[in-house]
Amino acid sequence: MADFENDDMEMEEEPVVVMTDEEGNEYYYREEVIIPVGDKKFAILVPISIDEDEEEECGCGCCCEDEETDVYIARIDIDENGEEIYVDPTDAEFDEVRQAYEDLLAEEEDEA
Repeated sequence: MADFENDDMEMEEEPVVVMTDEEGNEYYYREEVIIPVGDKKFAILVPISIDEDEEEECGCGCCCEDEETDVYIARIDIDENGEEIYVDPTDAEFDEVRQAYEDLLAEEEDEA
């Protein structure tokens, strides 16, 4: 299970979510969208690079930006200090949120 933590860092005025794996490696994400399911909120997290030397879009014309990106689903809970934390959803929650996200993407595609 990954350790989710909300970091106060900002990249282009968006909060950056830092996840740390079992080996201590840190991975950086931004919130794509918040999806409410029942009385809980879930974040769709998209990986980002914080390396300043690496451009967000390569500009090479190879359609890199069109490649599908793995997204991560995290449940947003409130800790004992009243702050939001990101935790792994249950399998049932994951399936519900994945379906809601796919429905949202399909709606946006139909509108375009």
